[in-house]
Amino acid sequence: MSQTLDRPTVLDAPPARPVPRLLSAAGIVAGPLFLAAGLVQGLTRDGFDFTRNALSQLSLGDLGWIQVTAFLLTGLFVIGGARAIRQALRDTPGGTWAPRLLGAFGASFLIAGVFRADPGAGFPTGAPEDRVTSLSAHGTVHMMAGTVGYLALCAAFLVLARHFAAHRQRGWALAARLVPVGVLAGFAASATTVAAFTAGAGLGLIGLSAVTARLTVATSPVRR
Repeated sequence: MSQTLDRPTVLDAPPARPVPRLLSAAGIVAGPLFLAAGLVQGLTRDGFDFTRNALSQLSLGDLGWIQVTAFLLTGLFVIGGARAIRQALRDTPGGTWAPRLLGAFGASFLIAGVFRADPGAGFPTGAPEDRVTSLSAHGTVHMMAGTVGYLALCAAFLVLARHFAAHRQRGWALAARLVPVGVLAGFAASATTVAAFTAGAGLGLIGLSAVTARLTVATSPVRR
């Protein structure tokens, strides 16, 4: 009589976890919300140039409150999405550090919304035409928050790549490794054009929305 031994298997998808629907939706819309707000304002506000000005500078001027609100809402939504991911990945690879790193990314938006960027490169109207070369105290905090936040996001993607690889989701694992490369490449090229910085930041936000949807909607049941 032959005997068949059970072999350990690797799941093709993360184990199902009930995820709060509202938190999942918040994490998914965070990136598109921030980018849409920046795009609309950049196209309509006098003096703003995507090749010279960062989206952060939209926080300045009479209508700056719009971008400040976008920063604060995005931060809260990212933190909500991080909580949804923590629920979805509980007791799985990446389930501890990915949500923590994403929470830090969300917190960086809250700080950046309170401490505004410095004027420069012709925006807002009346600002010096040269690019910002020396930072004020609030401008320094703004820049440091963004730097630390996006480094945390890149680290979170690498942690999530391990999660996807463990569940044989090779395409998602590869994407989670490539997004940080694109983000850092965009930041490195910002010395040449600010548009590269915006593209890198946007890639990170869109990638986060896609990963949040994958982890909290596509593979997990939801509850109200």
